[in-house]
Amino acid sequence: MKIGWIGTGVMGASMAGHVQEGGHEIYVFNRTKEKSKPLLDKGATWCESPAEVAMSSEIVFTMVGFPSDVEEVYFGNKGIFSVKGACRIVVDMTTSRPALAQTIQEKAAEKGIESLDAPVSGGDIGARNATLAIMVGGKKETFEKVLPLFKLMGKDISFMGGPGAGQHTKMCNQILVAGTMIGVCESLLYASKLGLDQQAVIDIVGKGAASSWSINNLGPRIVRGDYSPGFFVEHFVKDMGIALAEAEAAGLSLPGLGLLHQLYVAVKAQGHGRSGTQALFLALKTLNGEK
Repeated sequence: MKIGWIGTGVMGASMAGHVQEGGHEIYVFNRTKEKSKPLLDKGATWCESPAEVAMSSEIVFTMVGFPSDVEEVYFGNKGIFSVKGACRIVVDMTTSRPALAQTIQEKAAEKGIESLDAPVSGGDIGARNATLAIMVGGKKETFEKVLPLFKLMGKDISFMGGPGAGQHTKMCNQILVAGTMIGVCESLLYASKLGLDQQAVIDIVGKGAASSWSINNLGPRIVRGDYSPGFFVEHFVKDMGIALAEAEAAGLSLPGLGLLHQLYVAVKAQGHGRSGTQALFLALKTLNGEK
């Protein structure tokens, strides 16, 4: 099958690679061509714009950074919807606004194209290992058509409901991750201050009731001083902002999320916007007067 892929960043490149390894013909676009080189070296076809991808591909996946990027990719002058080509299904895997997912679905329907919103969880590790959790909104029959491709990228794939339902589910995920991350970072900061071996702490608490993906996967990175991104701080700030806006619109107060959002804004302000979410540890160290 001819598959289009737009967005080959930290996660997108690995995800597209799994689809390519599944025997599909890949047409790729990214703002920085160099990031698509591993795919191109294995036979993917480079396209000069999202429109060119849509002209050549039956199903187009998008995995970009911000809602504004999604809008440009779909609705821009050289966007997916600017041409009439081979594309019959679009799948946005960016974490974005639920309302934007609904807008994409409406515009796609006008053009005779089916649409899914399918954000993911699992970070760079899940993307590399094809073990992502994928939460999908749209029409069930469209989901069934794309499911074989989702299975190349993820381990747990769930249909959550109509357009935007995938994005709302991802907001639930990000709310939970935010609360977990402060626990991970404060726990390891406490361990360090009290003279404990941080990795030894992870090894034992990561096997008990406090176990989580974050402590077992990101905790060791903190111990090593590795703040490279599995998921960018600036993208996490964006996600929490979306969740807070959706909660406010629903008349819901989420004070814990509000606090975490502000802490991560501080992390970004300290110059760690392009670091991984575990960089929250650095902000908490600064708050405590530690270098």
